[in-house]
Amino acid sequence: MKPWVSAPGCRCLLVLAALEILTAAGLPAAAQENDGVLVDRQVKIPMRDGAHLVATVYRPAKMAQPLPVLFMLDPYGAGRYGEEGHWYAARGYILAHVDVRECGDSPGTFRPFETEGRDGYDTAEWLARQPYSNGKIGMFGGSYQGWVQWATLKEFPPHLKTIIPGVSTYPGTEGIPKNRNINLPYVMSWLHQVERNSGRPSLDGRLLFERKCEMYRKHLPFSQFDSLHLGASPPFQTWMKHPAVDAYWDSLNPTEEQYARMNIPILTLTGHFDADQTGAMTHYRRHVQNASPEARKKHFVIVGPWDHQVYRAKGSAEFAGLTFGPTSRIDMTQLHLDWFNWTLKNGPKPAFLEKNLAYYVMGEERWKFADSLETLPSSPRNWYLDSGEKGAPSLAAPGLLGDAPPRRAPSETYTYDPLDTRPGEMEIELGGEPGSYNIMSTNALSQRYAQSVSRFGHGLVYESPPLAEDTEVSGYARLVAWISMDVPDTDFMVTVHEVRPDGTSIQLTDDALRARYRTSPRTARLAMPGEIDSYEFKQFWFFSRVLRKGSRVRLVFMSPNSIHLEKNYNGGGVVAEESAKDARRARITLHHDARHASFLELPVVPRGTR
Repeated sequence: MKPWVSAPGCRCLLVLAALEILTAAGLPAAAQENDGVLVDRQVKIPMRDGAHLVATVYRPAKMAQPLPVLFMLDPYGAGRYGEEGHWYAARGYILAHVDVRECGDSPGTFRPFETEGRDGYDTAEWLARQPYSNGKIGMFGGSYQGWVQWATLKEFPPHLKTIIPGVSTYPGTEGIPKNRNINLPYVMSWLHQVERNSGRPSLDGRLLFERKCEMYRKHLPFSQFDSLHLGASPPFQTWMKHPAVDAYWDSLNPTEEQYARMNIPILTLTGHFDADQTGAMTHYRRHVQNASPEARKKHFVIVGPWDHQVYRAKGSAEFAGLTFGPTSRIDMTQLHLDWFNWTLKNGPKPAFLEKNLAYYVMGEERWKFADSLETLPSSPRNWYLDSGEKGAPSLAAPGLLGDAPPRRAPSETYTYDPLDTRPGEMEIELGGEPGSYNIMSTNALSQRYAQSVSRFGHGLVYESPPLAEDTEVSGYARLVAWISMDVPDTDFMVTVHEVRPDGTSIQLTDDALRARYRTSPRTARLAMPGEIDSYEFKQFWFFSRVLRKGSRVRLVFMSPNSIHLEKNYNGGGVVAEESAKDARRARITLHHDARHASFLELPVVPRGTR
């Protein structure tokens, strides 16, 4: 969760001289000049409810006229961004880093996702009124700060003119605190990181990880996870009261009507391996689906071969054991400046933004551009699940992903025992705490799922024949699976991989689904024992890669049993309150016959359009 950049909007103030303006503003006398930049610390920004936020403001010491103001509403402590503040001030912008309530230097109570929209509005309009501002206000920030921009924009502050939401979460379904209605233990690490002023003793990363392992090994209810961290957490307990998508979660994100009204320049940034990619892309997709044609033309999105730390894209052309071409390295800071200069100062459009969608094709190692996701030159290709020769497909003897409907045995069955801790112990032994917190693993972990499924039998593995030619796959996967089981509820995870001729594998994308939410994330409907039902997995990560000739497509289908996910004990009650006493061993059957054709759909790019 790191900062981004965004640009401000349009009001002119006539002034006699910059010094006269700054004197009239009543700015803090303690402002310090350093290398031509004035730094105002402990700036109090009033909120409508009588509270105030504390900001650090960076501005050029010499100003011939008022300037655009950029700001980030930040839960991590604004004092960390001095170098960035000096950089933008030296290039003709004022930069304000603002602490959210109860974080950094701001007083109040931190209620994640609940107050930032209104506070963002009040901050934007207060900054627009300052004598050093020309009324053009922009926002920047990544992850939580990326979401803050959407929350602020849905309040429609008049002077907010552009945003660059990077790696934004979408609370309720994508990112913190859960994915696909499956809670993430990572949230307690995150809450400890941001709740510095809460009075709760801080825990180091290793101890936080040990608490996660303790919950897993002792089969404790997830709803009590915060009690392992030296006391109850009000935000955590609030989230536990809302297991499905409901009015609470709806209130935190823009509505369709609000997306439809948004009409300012937006630059969305994310990566193929970004923990919050699905959140960033959900905002993007919901906006362009509801916005006017004029507004859609103003929304640009970049998807690169990066993880959650997109801002480091300039520094490395490697990730998780993969190496990318030199063009994958983008000077993000310069791109942000070019964007601001274009949207706030009538400069030229950034040259990189050839079209509204820029995506990096891994394997081919080059950028491609499209007008939108809908115009990607790809068409769906189905791989049908079929039994292997030995049944119960495993890594050693996988089932088939074929072009034709299945012809062999009509189903496979596996067992998931939530009290079996061996898969989690394997995770601890092999990798420990991962760098990201999403359901999707990175390529370095690609073999782990197939190995775990084969060793412990809590899933199935399918592979295609070797590809006859290089094949580009760009877009979103989809899986339709016909499933029956003998328990009322469980969780499923699906991962898709490229298996190279030498046996190494690269994870391409994944998805997960809680059985009770198979028809809607809003409505729980428990499974009937023995009933065959259709499960559609359609929230995969976006990816783009050329799969090499001779490679195979691998599908791993399993019930996750992980230290990094809330465990479903299959009892059918409130999952977060279940524990060992509620555990039920599940027999899961994946069907693929003439009436129940289970298939994986991949967006393959025809050769003539590559």
